[in-house]
Amino acid sequence: MVLDSLGSALRATLRKIAGASHISPELIKELVRDIQRALLQADVNVKLALELSKRIESRALDEKAPAGMTAREHVVRIVHSEMVGALGKPRDLKPRAQKIMLVGLYGQGKTTTAGKLAKWFQRKGLSVGLTGADVHRPAAFEQLSQLATQLNVPVAGGGSDAVAAANAGLKAHADLKVQIYDTAGRHALDTDLIDEMKAVAKVIQPDEILLVLDATVGQQAGPQAAAFHEAVGVTGVVLTKLDGSAKGGGALSAVAETQAPVMFVGTGEMLDALERLEPDRFISRLLGMGDLQSLLERAEEVMDADKAEETAKRLLSGKFSLVEMREQMEALAQMGPLGKVMEMIPGMASMMKGNQADVTQKKLERFKVLMNSMTPEEMENPKLIKRSRLQRIAAGAGADVQEVRELLAYYNKSRKMMSSLGGNRRMQKQLMRQMERGELKL
Repeated sequence: MVLDSLGSALRATLRKIAGASHISPELIKELVRDIQRALLQADVNVKLALELSKRIESRALDEKAPAGMTAREHVVRIVHSEMVGALGKPRDLKPRAQKIMLVGLYGQGKTTTAGKLAKWFQRKGLSVGLTGADVHRPAAFEQLSQLATQLNVPVAGGGSDAVAAANAGLKAHADLKVQIYDTAGRHALDTDLIDEMKAVAKVIQPDEILLVLDATVGQQAGPQAAAFHEAVGVTGVVLTKLDGSAKGGGALSAVAETQAPVMFVGTGEMLDALERLEPDRFISRLLGMGDLQSLLERAEEVMDADKAEETAKRLLSGKFSLVEMREQMEALAQMGPLGKVMEMIPGMASMMKGNQADVTQKKLERFKVLMNSMTPEEMENPKLIKRSRLQRIAAGAGADVQEVRELLAYYNKSRKMMSSLGGNRRMQKQLMRQMERGELKL
């Protein structure tokens, strides 16, 4: 999880409130001290951590809970509200036709981010072209070309002249909706780099200039963002390596203080490990409150609406075979790593201990291999799978018979759960009506 240690500390702190018999001033002061400690350990600036914790304490002690809200819920809402405010105002990158230029120092992850952005726009249904205008780093164009091959998108540029490479990209990708330009970096923001960025920008006329920053630089992200903004006028920031950085909180808060909007955060090595930073949703997930809106959006990107509705109706009518279960597994896999999906479900982040999400994901992938060894008849009617079939399926998948039994046990458990839902006629009718009216999106 992004900022895992900070999120774990904050969730543990909020659990103290949930378990308390009443909210006392002493409990609030303890809560504030814990939050302050968690922020400082995440490398958040001392001044900001103190100001944030003082605002939380003042509001929690002085404000009365609104009608219909308990004191516990009110304190949690204050913590959420103040942390959202600390991240600054969000700015959205619209999924529309545009030219995007990436800038930044060496080793910040610009080329990988170019590929991730291309993947993000692909998910939105837009055609994308990549251009390599980093003509100084050895193998930069080769790396970008490999990413383009993985994504099945065209690539242009390369050579020894950055302006010529940018012009090549403009011509090659003229008919594409989104054009992404990867530019060179330096070890420091020097005159040569500024001049080259300005020359390339003059040719491209980008709609967006995104600064790519490595979150491991911590609080130094702020001065870097300010310097680049002064030099070329960045329109947004992409923070990379936020998942594995103990300094992630420092980078995130430092950039926010410069008023440079953080538009995306990198959350892993894979091409789909890029997320829009929406402070409200981000903090909700950090506090274990989930992010159902992002979950729905991700589901809509990977699932065919008509097919999803048809599957849901079959499930609710009591028909549930291994075919439906595999369809749901495949849809879940397309939504990204299981751990990141679980973060979006309220309360799940605290339930998934250690590497439990990774273990579960590997088990589901193993289940799919086992199902690929089954016949269509067995998939539709798992009751047919007895001893001889168990042995054949296991042998075909290079597995043990016990693994097949484990899959069937998982299926039976899932089927019983769906059957109990299907047996609740009132709930079933309500869900069916919502689907028919288009109120329930899957």
